Amino acid sequence: MTLTTVRKYGRWLIRSVGGVLVLWLLGWYVLPFALPLPAALLEDPERSLVLQDRHGEEIVHLARPDSTRFTPMTHGEIPEDLVACTLAAEDKRFFRHGGIDLLAVLRSAYDCLIQRRIVSGASTLTQQLVKISSPPTKRGLLTKIREALMARRLEMTWSKTRIFDAYLNRLDYGNLRIGTAEATRFYFQKPLADLSLAECALLAGLPQAPSRLNPVSHPRRALARRDTVLRRLGNQGDYPSSRLAAAVSEPLNLRPLDERQAAPWLAQVPVGIHPSSPLRTTLDLALQRDVEAIVREEVFKLRSSNLRHAAVVIIDNASGEILALVSSADWSDSRGGQFNGALTPRSPGSTLKPFTYLLAIQQRHQIPASILADIPTPFRTPQGLDLPENYDRAYRGPVTLRRALACSLNVPALRELNSLGGPGPLHQLLTSLGLSTLGDDPTLYGLGLTLGNAPVRLLELTNAYATLARQGHHLPPILFPPVAQVGTVLFDAQAAYLIADILADSSARAPSFAPGGPLDLPFRCAVKTGTSSDFHDNWCLGFTPEFTVGVWAGNFEQQPMNGISGVTGAAPIFHRAMQRVHQDRPASWWVRPPGLVDFTADPRTGKSIPADPRLMPDLAPAAHVPPAATAADYDSSGRALLDPSYAEWYASPYNLRRQELALSPTALTTERLRIISPAADSIYLLDPDIPLGSGQLRPLTNQPGRVRWTCETLRIEPASPEPIIHLSPGIHHLTATDSATQEVQIITLRVKSL
Repeated sequence: MTLTTVRKYGRWLIRSVGGVLVLWLLGWYVLPFALPLPAALLEDPERSLVLQDRHGEEIVHLARPDSTRFTPMTHGEIPEDLVACTLAAEDKRFFRHGGIDLLAVLRSAYDCLIQRRIVSGASTLTQQLVKISSPPTKRGLLTKIREALMARRLEMTWSKTRIFDAYLNRLDYGNLRIGTAEATRFYFQKPLADLSLAECALLAGLPQAPSRLNPVSHPRRALARRDTVLRRLGNQGDYPSSRLAAAVSEPLNLRPLDERQAAPWLAQVPVGIHPSSPLRTTLDLALQRDVEAIVREEVFKLRSSNLRHAAVVIIDNASGEILALVSSADWSDSRGGQFNGALTPRSPGSTLKPFTYLLAIQQRHQIPASILADIPTPFRTPQGLDLPENYDRAYRGPVTLRRALACSLNVPALRELNSLGGPGPLHQLLTSLGLSTLGDDPTLYGLGLTLGNAPVRLLELTNAYATLARQGHHLPPILFPPVAQVGTVLFDAQAAYLIADILADSSARAPSFAPGGPLDLPFRCAVKTGTSSDFHDNWCLGFTPEFTVGVWAGNFEQQPMNGISGVTGAAPIFHRAMQRVHQDRPASWWVRPPGLVDFTADPRTGKSIPADPRLMPDLAPAAHVPPAATAADYDSSGRALLDPSYAEWYASPYNLRRQELALSPTALTTERLRIISPAADSIYLLDPDIPLGSGQLRPLTNQPGRVRWTCETLRIEPASPEPIIHLSPGIHHLTATDSATQEVQIITLRVKSL
């Protein structure tokens, strides 16, 4: 070979080596910048929103939109054992390569050539970080090359520490847990710093196949993978054999989170944009857990009576904050356990009656000693005439407002609402109190609104009772503080105090609710029960100056309970919940508002009498203390005299009070004449195919036995207590005259023949 040839070959070799070197430099240092890094890598992962209780205790980590949960961590939180185990499992030369491990690539290529299949991968930890941060794509050689170039770019722009932290914060550890901190919380319920070497090895091995190695469902596979990681760690010679042996022999001490966490309904509460730090709620976690246990225990006791669900709301009266909310007895119950009973509209039974009497006190100047008539009273409804009954199908005659409310009598409540002008005023008050499920038309419910024929939510009704506890000051309930609470005053403190005084009067409710039951607490507490028709729902709500507790019990699928009323179903839960919330804070009672005075009333007449040791003093505003009773109010035997509106009741089997009451021969009823039936401008059709008597009409008034009916075009047959009107075709004008007051009312009827 000549010198010229040698020189020519040398120049070619130099150019070739130089070209290869330039290409390598371009590919290693320049080409990576031609590819953008994954967008998800340039932003911190969206953390799972952590909801805390009022004291900062964690309640729940909410799932992200993809159903996973993620808790971030910083480099300083990562134990050295976890770093070593992760590198032993995934990339032992991480701190010595530049994003691509050329030795691993050569080994993988050699294995593939010998085995004629892919035996092992060569992806570095940096390449894996790029892969898990990129959108899913079809795997292939081009994808691997693209990820390798991105890894190179990442290595040239990020520090190794930053890459490693980002990797651990994005790893999938199975069970929808992303990131090492979240995996540690889920599998072991401990801080990262408390992980043992064996636990670090277990976590380091999971990302290889999170589902197949799931330690909860496949513990043997997970342990085998853990031991493999420990062997690799031992091969590096950095760990004493004694530590490794102890780690291999350590049992699998999993403590997976119980998915039946406290307040599971919180995961369904919309909270807007997720903040970067935990969000505090108003809940008290210890109280929440205790009340959940109370609900489970009490519902279990009544399972034979077909009670499966219950809900509880506890409100701090001063702030309106929700301290505890139990949505159902068993969140995992397939028969509706994940319904939120605090937000599901249900029939509230008699729990709306206190607001009817509140209006009566404010608008009609009634007082607890006012006498209400508990007598058979027909009312006209859109469906026709209705003769309401009390729960025991009895009528008691004259009763005080205190007893009518305390014993939850239906008829006095209906009569009182009717005297207020119908359901409109009560509907307006309840709506202003935040009951959002009543609609805009009170006539849909009629007078039955006071008996609970409209659906309400437990949370809203409990807060309405909290307004009673605040003596008329209304605040919306809040779950996420701080909220600037201004509120409004909806009724006066005197009326609220009188209602609370009645609801806390165990003596007044004793005729209907035996003393010593769940409505009686070791401290003074206002309480009211309610039961819907056919035992579909029962309720118990009550309050002290400090707290308001509301309880609903029933079945979400509308199945009736077997004879369980509010006092047997909801009340035991209420009793225990109210005692628990006052465990660390003694109950008090309100200072009596100015203007209320004590006096003694005759419970038969409502009038003032001298103090009597057999009777408890009552309360009334000074301006509305009733007049003193006189001899004219009693007969010679000392029986209280009743006006004629009680005549029908007095003569009926319902009257069990003849020894204490008598009809007055001269007294006039204070009620104005009211025609109940027929309604004005009614149209009647005479059908010849209907048996004899269909053409007869018996009118009804609120003054039975003392109204004179006349008509120039119809025959009226005398009868007791009301006459019989014989109908015939035509337009007829009926005149009703109160024989005692001479009040006259005229109505028009239209009668047609078919």
